[in-house]
Amino acid sequence: MAARVLLNSVQRLIVGKAFVTRNFSSETRTVTLIPGDGIGPEISESVKTIFAAAQAPIAWEPVDVTPVKGPDGLFAIPQKAIDSVHKNKIGLKGPLATPIGKGHRSLNLALRKEFNLYANVRPCKSIEGYKTPYDDVDIVTIRENTEGEYSGIEHVIVQGVVQSIKLITKEASIRVAEFAFDYAKSNQRSTVTAVHKANIMRMSDGLFLRCCRHVAEKNTDIKFNEIYLDTVCLNMVQDPTQFDVLVMPNLYGDILSDLCAGLIGGLGVTPSGNIGADGAAIFESVHGTAPDIAGEDKANPTALLLSAIMMLRHMGFGDYACRIEKACFDTIREGNVLTGDLGGKSTCSEFTNEICRKVEAT
Repeated sequence: MAARVLLNSVQRLIVGKAFVTRNFSSETRTVTLIPGDGIGPEISESVKTIFAAAQAPIAWEPVDVTPVKGPDGLFAIPQKAIDSVHKNKIGLKGPLATPIGKGHRSLNLALRKEFNLYANVRPCKSIEGYKTPYDDVDIVTIRENTEGEYSGIEHVIVQGVVQSIKLITKEASIRVAEFAFDYAKSNQRSTVTAVHKANIMRMSDGLFLRCCRHVAEKNTDIKFNEIYLDTVCLNMVQDPTQFDVLVMPNLYGDILSDLCAGLIGGLGVTPSGNIGADGAAIFESVHGTAPDIAGEDKANPTALLLSAIMMLRHMGFGDYACRIEKACFDTIREGNVLTGDLGGKSTCSEFTNEICRKVEAT
C-alpha cells in the first residue's frame, strides 16, 4: 500500500511533458497559501490572479507563519498554519526569511520536519527566450530533505569547539532512492545518478550509496550511475546535458540544486516541490525575500508560478497546468512584457496581466 501511495505521488509530479493533458478531477480543492515575506505577498497575489483567469479549481486558504514565541523561549510556526496544512495536505509557499540569531528556528526546516517532507524535487529546464550560457538544460535534482547535515544535531564539546552530526539512515535513504527511480519511470527519464562522497565519509555516505545501489538493482530498466559531488559540479558546468535525474543527501542537494538553477537563469525561474510521506506536499519558490524591492511592483513571480503549476499536476489538474505553463513560457519567449530580472522593463502586474491575457485566449 505504501508503495502505491509513493508511486501515485511521483506520477502526479510530471513536469513540462506534453502527454500530461487531462484532468483527473474537476472538484475544487483547498490549498494552504503561505504568502511569505518581502516580495512574497506580491508574487502570491500574481499566482492567484493567473489561477483565477484560468478558472483553476483551487480555493486558497491564506495563513500567517510569523513566528510565535513558545514556552521554551524559541520561536515557532503558529499552530493555525500547521493545522491548515494538515487539513488540506497541499500548500503553496512564498519566500520566508529566518532572522539570524539565538532563539529563531529556520521556518523552512520546521515545515519540512513537521510534515515529513522527505523529497525535494527541483526541475531545472532551459526556458526559450531567456538566454543563458547553457542551452538544452533538462535536469531534475531530488534531495533527501529530512536528515544529513541539516538534522539540527549540534553541541559544544568544549569552548571553541562545536560538533555537528550528520545523520544518515537506511530508511530515509531507501525512501528517497525509490522516489527518484519512480520519478524517472513516470517522467520518461532514462538515468538516475546518485551523488555522494563515500570515498571520504565512508559510513554515512557509504550507507546512502548502498541504499541507492540496492534500489537500482530492482529497477534495471533505468540506468544507474554514481558519482562524487565534486566531480558532478565540475562536469555540470562543462556540460549539463549529460545529466538527467540526480538523487543525493540533504546538504549536497541544497548546493547542487542551486547550481543547476544557475544554469537556466537563477532561482527566479526555478520551481520546487517538497513531497511528504503521509500525503502532504508543499510547493515553493526558493529564491530570497528581496526586501529591497518589496511593495514596488518589480518582483518576478515566475518561480512561484511554476511551482504552482507543479502543484496542479500533483493534484491531477493537468489541463490547467498546461494552459498556464504555456502562457507563462510564451510570454517569456516573446520578450515583450518582462520584469527587470528577466531583461525587461515591465512591472509584476504587467507581466501577470500578459499571462492572464494569454490564458484567457486559450
